[in-house]
Amino acid sequence: MFWRVREDQREGTDSLTANSRLAQATPSARLMTARALRQIGEEFRAEAHGLGAAGAVLFGERIPSLALELYGPRGLRLLLNIATALLVLALPFTAAAQSQMTTQDAPVALAQIASYPAEDSTARAVTTARGLVAGSRSPVTVASDDVRPVVQYTITGGDNLGSIAKQFAVDLDDLAFANGIDDESIMLHPGDQLLIPPGQGALYFVKDGDTVTSVASRFKVDPSAIMTYNRLYFEPEHFAIGQLVFVPGAEVPAMKRITAPRSIPIPGQLPERTGQLAWPVRGVITQLFWWGHTGVDIAAPYGTGIAASDDGVVVATGWVAVGGLRVCVQHSGGLQTCYYHTSSVYVTPGQTVSRGQLIAAIGMTGVTTGPHVHWEAKLNGAAVNPLAY
Repeated sequence: MFWRVREDQREGTDSLTANSRLAQATPSARLMTARALRQIGEEFRAEAHGLGAAGAVLFGERIPSLALELYGPRGLRLLLNIATALLVLALPFTAAAQSQMTTQDAPVALAQIASYPAEDSTARAVTTARGLVAGSRSPVTVASDDVRPVVQYTITGGDNLGSIAKQFAVDLDDLAFANGIDDESIMLHPGDQLLIPPGQGALYFVKDGDTVTSVASRFKVDPSAIMTYNRLYFEPEHFAIGQLVFVPGAEVPAMKRITAPRSIPIPGQLPERTGQLAWPVRGVITQLFWWGHTGVDIAAPYGTGIAASDDGVVVATGWVAVGGLRVCVQHSGGLQTCYYHTSSVYVTPGQTVSRGQLIAAIGMTGVTTGPHVHWEAKLNGAAVNPLAY
């Protein structure tokens, strides 16, 4: 840099001016391109701003005022409605364009996020090059927890309806109805199969002329219960002639119970005793043995299982006066135990039972004021306290 004196021709004064040499820059294609793009962007933004301002004036002032002059308030209202409709129609296209731009701007980031392993080191999803998330596993249909399958049970030696109902925790009448049994005295043969209801209700084979409404009316339930449980809203073909449907909560006819007493002579061969008699049920003693009461009363909820107090052979079942429905088991050493007021009996005379095996259920048959079992023991025919043996 250097200084020189310059004469100011207008004011006639001397002044100092500075001169500097400018650096000679080598032209760069990248810089020139960037400069051109910036200029184009600035011009585009200026044009867009100008168009936006012109559009605002046109649609915000000129056209409304023209419509107001030509058609009055009604025309202005119509114009606003049209503009609103066009705006609503344009929203999906605007959103789609924005989504596409976002996806194209960040495909790598999406892919990186999706590639992180899960905590259990199992891939949960994969991301395609365009950011679309796709499942890595095939869809699986899972049955609802409250829908149980219908079981086909093969009868074995010693089975009866009561024991099978107890095993599967279903109502005895529901089990009988599902298999067309109307009398408890019908013999069951080993090898035969029984249909086990999936819950409290009726298993029913659809017949010609049946409708969901007619079946619901027969069993006194709401039609929606049948539709929902059997998925008839989605698969109506399940309600076709011959198809098996389940009617939850259905009222089924009661099976005829065995009330006549049945007994057999005391067998000559009996299992050996295993120890002191076990309580037949977990409950509360409400009355002990004394000279005016020939047994021990144990209260428990209705339907609770009653177990044999020791190994032995069933010698009597059926209804008796006062005691109601009862079952008696003969043990070795001349000892016999009986269980009264039951609601169901699961064994038959002549059947060998083991200690703890369910033989009946708590009920209220006979003369009783509540659900309990009258547990009785006899030694060579004389009543004794079962708690002492």
